[in-house]
Amino acid sequence: MSGKSPLAIAAGRLRRDKVAMVCLSIVIIFALIAIFASQIASLFNVTTQPGNPSQQLDFINDGMPLKGPPRNGFDPEHPFGIAPKTAKDNLASWLYGARTSMLIATSATVVASLVGIVLGLVSGFVGGAVDKVISFVIDLFLTLPFLLMALVIAPILNERFALTPDRYQTMQVVSLIGILAAFGWMGVARLVRGEVLSLREREFILSARVIGMPTTRIMVKELLPNLVAPIVVAISLMLPAFIAAEAGLAFLGVGITQGESWGQTILLASAYFELYPLYLWEPLLGIVVLVLALNLLGDAIRDAVDPKTRR
Repeated sequence: MSGKSPLAIAAGRLRRDKVAMVCLSIVIIFALIAIFASQIASLFNVTTQPGNPSQQLDFINDGMPLKGPPRNGFDPEHPFGIAPKTAKDNLASWLYGARTSMLIATSATVVASLVGIVLGLVSGFVGGAVDKVISFVIDLFLTLPFLLMALVIAPILNERFALTPDRYQTMQVVSLIGILAAFGWMGVARLVRGEVLSLREREFILSARVIGMPTTRIMVKELLPNLVAPIVVAISLMLPAFIAAEAGLAFLGVGITQGESWGQTILLASAYFELYPLYLWEPLLGIVVLVLALNLLGDAIRDAVDPKTRR
């Protein structure tokens, strides 16, 4: 019987973990929702366009919907209800908000991981002055408070493109991905650097140096395959953090302000919490369920990769 690689063994442990499999199923469902948000919205015949407030909202009293929640039963035309003031369909906002959160968080995770992996490899393997410079940059970024820097940088970037409305929404997404990635790569870089420092004196690396293998090839062909497990763990824990951060910045008004976002919906719904709690709970539960599933899945991956961490 052929031996199994460490990753194959870890995958087998992960498949036997029922909690991990449930969390993975939840993450896949959310990913499919994000990918096929347009098709799902068309299936339910809902759009993100504002409705007809004069006919759908009760402006005589407090502006709540005339049909559906919070004061009436289920409305099949708007399964999640409609929003006050705009009469926009909440299901459509939820679906496209899921797409926005997943797109931004996934893109920021990929960018931050690539930057962290490259700098960590170079810093740990080359050493010397290069290691000192990269370590100083890592420490410098770690000392910068993320929330404060985001509150300062995001409005500047958004204002820079405010004069080009056709590109404003896209640039908001790009700038937010850049901000999240710029303050999220340091953990991966430190992790990779530490692993490389422990691997670069191993026999297979010394042998590669002796036979004259180029430095780039050593890092890519010899070191990187041995770093897959810790990198996967780091990525699995970074993704939920970015989802929560994106929603938090949108809630503070410096994230996504045009287009759909769970955080923006929470900001709008917070004013109606007492009158219309479902309006607030829909995006909030989406964030909680997705982030919790990703965190539990990340913990399960970590335990599968390193069984010594099991409690």
